[in-house]
Amino acid sequence: HVQLVESGGGSVQAGGSLRLSCVASGYTTVSYCMGWFRQTPGKEREGVAAGATAGGAVYAVSVKDRFTISRDNAKKTVYLQMNSLKPEDTAMYYCAAGGYGLHPGSYNYWGQGTQVTVS
Repeated sequence: HVQLVESGGGSVQAGGSLRLSCVASGYTTVSYCMGWFRQTPGKEREGVAAGATAGGAVYAVSVKDRFTISRDNAKKTVYLQMNSLKPEDTAMYYCAAGGYGLHPGSYNYWGQGTQVTVS
């Protein structure tokens, strides 16, 4: 069983930066594709970034060149560096493992989420 715990969310002004972290525990996730997703009330969960393995990463068009996903397998941690934040980036951000690409329905494991608010 895999458990994911996100941290690093908060409130920031437009143009600012945040770095989200997701620590995995339980069954090894080294070979898992990891992803970040976000959701706002009344909207479907959308993929933000995924991968960060030897195969590279994929990003949503809306965050490309602003967000960067990376991982430290030794620490079982995945990061999402978010720069040049915009108010439309405001959402609950979730870490996920065991799926593929930016398809939330394909992921087996989810964290509880961390709120990001950009004003």
